[in-house]
Amino acid sequence: MAIVRSRIISQVLQRSSITTCFGHQKCSASSTAAVAAAAEVGVVGSKSMGFWLKDYEDYRKSLYGGNITHKALFVDAVGTLLVPAQPTAQIYRQMGEKYGVKYSEDEILNRYRWAYGQPWGKSRLRYVDDGRPFWQYIVSSSTGCSDAQYFEELYNYFMTEKAWQLCDPNAGKVFQALRNAGVKVAVVSNFDTRLRPLLRALNCEHWFDAVAVSAEVAAEKPNPTIFLKACDLLCVKPEDAVHVGDDRRNDVWGARDAGCDAWLWGSDVHSFKEVANRIGVHI
Repeated sequence: MAIVRSRIISQVLQRSSITTCFGHQKCSASSTAAVAAAAEVGVVGSKSMGFWLKDYEDYRKSLYGGNITHKALFVDAVGTLLVPAQPTAQIYRQMGEKYGVKYSEDEILNRYRWAYGQPWGKSRLRYVDDGRPFWQYIVSSSTGCSDAQYFEELYNYFMTEKAWQLCDPNAGKVFQALRNAGVKVAVVSNFDTRLRPLLRALNCEHWFDAVAVSAEVAAEKPNPTIFLKACDLLCVKPEDAVHVGDDRRNDVWGARDAGCDAWLWGSDVHSFKEVANRIGVHI
């Protein structure tokens, strides 16, 4: 077993080799995933992993000659920055009662999950422009109600500050501290064009240097294109950015495919203060 572990570690380290570009050290595209790869195959124990992570973070800091490990932070919207203020199925049922919706919240939730998981055949993207066709399908599939007025009431509600709350109430303070330290911050989200007005309604649009929305970029996570677009907006290289999101496939794997670092919200990090500390900005 020890021999197998040694071979795997060797392979991971080979994949995370460092190259030199014009006299400056630069992390290769796959180096960011090396630590995660080792953790996922279980090649190191918790103490060894902690040492490895510290060693990796020290290496990241050496790239910039200071305490900062990354030049940019990307943040997922729903599930990381924001969550619904009330369960979605509860809102669907409450607003739908006057339109004849009879399903229970549990049934609405089950139907919602089923509909959301189905292939969206009308476009390769769910969120095109305002995303109305996709959301009309979701609402009618979840509730059995196709009333246009009901849909508009729901659709508009989820663009207001009443519908959402911050996952971390200290987010604004943390993002400002990061920006003061020279770390750029962007939202990278699979969302329709309601995201920008929603961020304004929540009075948090000014927290970010850029917003990369799938409906505008015409690419949805885990497609690396949306992460590369965020890099372009912030004028940073992929290897200089770290993305934080709650979905392993969309956020972690997608970001790493683009050459960015990635941390899973709720697992690798649990608050934006923790994110800032890992980047090297202590609050």
